[in-house]
Amino acid sequence: MKHVTVDDLDTVPHPLDATEGARALADALGTTDVAMNHYTLAPGEAPDGGYHTHLDQEEIFYVLEGTVTFDTEDGSQDVAAGEVVRFAPGDYHHGENKSDEQAVVLAIGAPGKRHDWDQLRVPVPCPNCEDVDAMGVDIAASDQGGLRCPECDETMRV
Repeated sequence: MKHVTVDDLDTVPHPLDATEGARALADALGTTDVAMNHYTLAPGEAPDGGYHTHLDQEEIFYVLEGTVTFDTEDGSQDVAAGEVVRFAPGDYHHGENKSDEQAVVLAIGAPGKRHDWDQLRVPVPCPNCEDVDAMGVDIAASDQGGLRCPECDETMRV
């Protein structure tokens, strides 16, 4: 058994600069098959780097305090304290604290503790081959901080 107190953990920056109030619970607990992060979101902050999907992971967001607005292909949905939302692999989404109050969110992703960045998609067409798949997206995030097209391998800096 591994036990941690959330408030005792240091905050870590989000890899895509979404928020500075993230605590990496999966790292602290030493998980291998599930990702778990605790976010304290000031007004305007997000638990992610923008509108995206994971082809290899489903995500669950449990709002513990405040309200987080999730934008999806079907529109926006406010998720308030005590409510939970799930995104299946391939579901596009972006969460943001659009309120004037702090929000606290527990994010759980499975399988895997770490994202496979080649399985992340964002809605940007390739500037080289202009290839767009049936979902309207065919650009994968690269580990260089840009975007990479899985069709022609063109890389763009963002």
